[in-house]
Amino acid sequence: MNSKNSIIDIAKQTIEMESKAISNLSNLITDDFADAVNLIYNSKGRVIITGIGKSAIIANKIVATLNSTGTPSVFMHAADAIHGDLGLILKDDVVICISKSGNTPEIKVLVPLIKSAKNRIIAITGNKDSFLGQRADYVLNAFVEKEACPNNLAPTTSTTAQLVIGDALAVCLLELRGFSSNDFAKYHPGGALGKKLYLRVHDISSVNEKPKVNIDTSIKNIIIEISEKMLGVAAVIDNDRIIGIITDGDLRRMLTKEDDFASLTAKDIMSANPKHIKDSAMAVDALEIMESNGISQLLVEDDNGNYAGVVHLHDLIKEGII
Repeated sequence: MNSKNSIIDIAKQTIEMESKAISNLSNLITDDFADAVNLIYNSKGRVIITGIGKSAIIANKIVATLNSTGTPSVFMHAADAIHGDLGLILKDDVVICISKSGNTPEIKVLVPLIKSAKNRIIAITGNKDSFLGQRADYVLNAFVEKEACPNNLAPTTSTTAQLVIGDALAVCLLELRGFSSNDFAKYHPGGALGKKLYLRVHDISSVNEKPKVNIDTSIKNIIIEISEKMLGVAAVIDNDRIIGIITDGDLRRMLTKEDDFASLTAKDIMSANPKHIKDSAMAVDALEIMESNGISQLLVEDDNGNYAGVVHLHDLIKEGII
């Protein structure tokens, strides 16, 4: 019974069962869904999402998704609501109640209280004929034939269906609001995903040293410049314009080829026309250039074409871009 094959079979059966249930949800989308989306979109208040048990956990996730995509939302536990937290609901708020059966004791107490305050109710339930389904203004049908649990008891398929309905709501609202990647970055400034959307090359290169030499700089002074600036590279510039690059690797290759390098200068070992990027470009674009060219440093120039510094692969790692 504990064989790898039996475990794999059970996992596959669970995934297939939930997949079929989710696929069927598209057949359950009605005008109520569109009306619910428009209600939230046109509301002057927030979205209050409530539930109990596993549905409460799903409610928390939907709240997080809505908040991060521009729809102000608050979680209210159904049990706490009837013991004082009902005051969370303000005049213009829209309430989403999540319940598989739609007949739990807490829901039966809570729904009439919300109705008496004249707040609109959107139900996410697997039973549209339930107490909740019959009293909600709009019903989003999250019906599933059975749970993935072999005893058809533990909320599995049903909570997945609730989650998908919540995602569908969030994406529809996101589209209606014209919510862009720039908006997303404003709501996720600290995360790696947000940084990919707002962090620019200048934000990184401006705090780094600016190693540079001219075309006639001696090998000794090139080594000193690269060592002191600790970026493993130096730009070769002429009147502030980038004309070449010298890396640690260039110096090592020179040492293997030359016995006497006292007379050599930057022009003898530099790589001309190096890869570079504008300081106004996105940091994620710098990463793409590095990865596609197999390099770990990238020279930076400003909008006037003047040398502006270096961005290093380690900088991108530190910022969580990678």
